[in-house]
Amino acid sequence: MRKLKLLGVLLSGAILLNSCTENQVVTTEEVPGEVLSALANAGYDINSQAPIQFEQGYLVEGDIYFSKADINSLKEGVRLPVEEQYSTDNLVNATGGRVITIYAPEGGRRGFSTGMIAGLDEAIARYNAEGLEISFQRVTNSNSADIVMSRLSRRYERQGVLGSAGFPTASGDPYDQILMSGILESTYGLSTAGIATIIAHEMGHCVGFRHTDYFDRSISCGGSPSNEGDGGVGANHIPGTPTGADLAGNGSWMLACTDGSSRPFTSADQTALDYLY
Repeated sequence: MRKLKLLGVLLSGAILLNSCTENQVVTTEEVPGEVLSALANAGYDINSQAPIQFEQGYLVEGDIYFSKADINSLKEGVRLPVEEQYSTDNLVNATGGRVITIYAPEGGRRGFSTGMIAGLDEAIARYNAEGLEISFQRVTNSNSADIVMSRLSRRYERQGVLGSAGFPTASGDPYDQILMSGILESTYGLSTAGIATIIAHEMGHCVGFRHTDYFDRSISCGGSPSNEGDGGVGANHIPGTPTGADLAGNGSWMLACTDGSSRPFTSADQTALDYLY
């Protein structure tokens, strides 16, 4: 099965297929040189997989989204030691417990299938089973939701983008939007559990998790070793998680790439979740 690149980003990230569908031709607009320079200075790899224009910004390393405004706030990257789990500087304020509500439209042209909604419900159940200070609840009204899960435009679905999310705000709120492809079942044949893993990954970014193999994306994605650098959002090692990262036991739900299978929380994932929340 194809490897699916999952998300890690400054304000929102994305999931991108490692390769396009057979016979598919993807055309992209050129990224300005000053943007490439800013990304390279922050530690991002602009050579192995060239950045592309995406939504109102840029998609970097195949799965990281930056708005044009975010590019201006990038800091010089720092190479970090090899540890397993990382979090961003900003986390969700969960003092006294916090229920994070999520809305996703069902059916219709811009809504999600029953399989996608089932995947969201399973992702929510995985978090809630951990007994954390944060919990998640799906709601039926977008106006009352902390996070809205919307469908990607078909343009980006055709380019192989599967989803995107972002990191918590400085005020302690979760990132408020997840964009997901609506063709995970019909085109990629993912199971409910596989869809749940991808959505749970994006939810992880919304509450402050970086990639488990943040220091070397080649562990899950293959190719040459690539350290993402801190990128100005922080990459803080979570105490109690092991040195290094691997695919043993199907790997962490926050690995940069997946084969689309189910990845429930590993024991190290549970340690990381319990430490943060």
